[in-house]
Amino acid sequence: MADGSNPIAQAGSLEVVTFGCRLNAYESEQIRARAEADGLTNAVVFNTCAVTGEAVRQARQAIRKARRERPDARIVVTGCAAQIDPAAFAAMPEIDLVLGNAEKSAQGAYLPDEARVRVNDIMSVKQTAGHLVDGLRDRARAYVEVQNGCDHRCTFCIIPFGRGNSRSVPAGEVVEQVRRLAASGVREVVLTGVDLTSWGADLPGAPQLGNLVARILKLVPDLARLRLSSIDAAEIDDELMRCLAQESRLCPYLHLSLQAGDDMILKRMKRRHSRAQSLDLIARVRAVRPDIAFGADLIAGFPTEDEAMFANTLALVDEAGLSFLHVFPFSARPGTPAARMPAVKGPVVKARAARLRAGGDAGLVRHLDAQIGRTLNGLVEKAGIARAADFTEIAFEGVAPVGEIVAMTVTGHDGRRALAKVAQDSPGGPR
Repeated sequence: MADGSNPIAQAGSLEVVTFGCRLNAYESEQIRARAEADGLTNAVVFNTCAVTGEAVRQARQAIRKARRERPDARIVVTGCAAQIDPAAFAAMPEIDLVLGNAEKSAQGAYLPDEARVRVNDIMSVKQTAGHLVDGLRDRARAYVEVQNGCDHRCTFCIIPFGRGNSRSVPAGEVVEQVRRLAASGVREVVLTGVDLTSWGADLPGAPQLGNLVARILKLVPDLARLRLSSIDAAEIDDELMRCLAQESRLCPYLHLSLQAGDDMILKRMKRRHSRAQSLDLIARVRAVRPDIAFGADLIAGFPTEDEAMFANTLALVDEAGLSFLHVFPFSARPGTPAARMPAVKGPVVKARAARLRAGGDAGLVRHLDAQIGRTLNGLVEKAGIARAADFTEIAFEGVAPVGEIVAMTVTGHDGRRALAKVAQDSPGGPR
């Protein structure tokens, strides 16, 4: 989905419109900085997503709308969809320039040039440029890209062909970036990447994500919270497990890329974990960090999925105690093996996605029920809204400054968020 930017109201200015994930949003800050340095004005840059066909459709629709409403603007398209299918975007008369993922942050990328399409082989890229900006910030936290690309080839996923192979930002550069953010007053930093748990495999000595987490927590003592974005259940290393057990500043929340809860579907997806391994991992983490909460990505209606297979995925929500679900109706991406598998009928996919979401809603209610009466430290995101370390969203009464961590007493919930009051004499969280 787009980030809500409105090119209509930005006549004469530079506007960057973001689709898709937080990593894309982070990289849009790189794009804006590069485009401004190149002197680009009166332009709209679209940073696209390719994870679903719907994401591509939305981007094309937004491009056409921008051209109608800003006829004199220069329109540039980049991101994963542009990398994967540059010809399709080049064929759109509304577009002036198509840039690949490797080109979008390069010096001079936005300068006038005769070439209308500048998209090179993403698989040839050996480094990531995540360390070039000081993190995408909302008003409460910062996101730091530590890894890009993916070496795995899940049968449903087109993203490796948009992002390239896995590559990591060296630990020293990450630590320095986090140190600068903490010194500027940021209370929470989120480590993000396409395949976060593969961080380090391409670096000297092949360090693992747990080593990076431990190093950040040791060398940046002023950072109140460190959070991980989505991670692969097959790659949690021993040091990361130790950090979860012993480091209170590492947020007690893991969002797992599970995708399914049936072993045959997992095999056909070419995932690297089984149903039993997912449940075992969750149990082991809970044993060392009882206050942890879990979220997961799940796909409904993967090709060949029958009702019994779907039932295994639906049951996983309860068995694993999942509280925060991202549910994706299967969307075939041309060029992937899954697109050639026998498809589940559209109405069935839609109905199964609805049932999964309902199961996720019930899991969230169970989680929120358990918060009643507790005092949570909430990072204030905006007036009246905060986020607990375990990812619980809190709607609170009382006055608390945006960007601070404040103690809040939970009095109830509305099915989506905990309802709370700012605790008397709240210390404002750890410093």
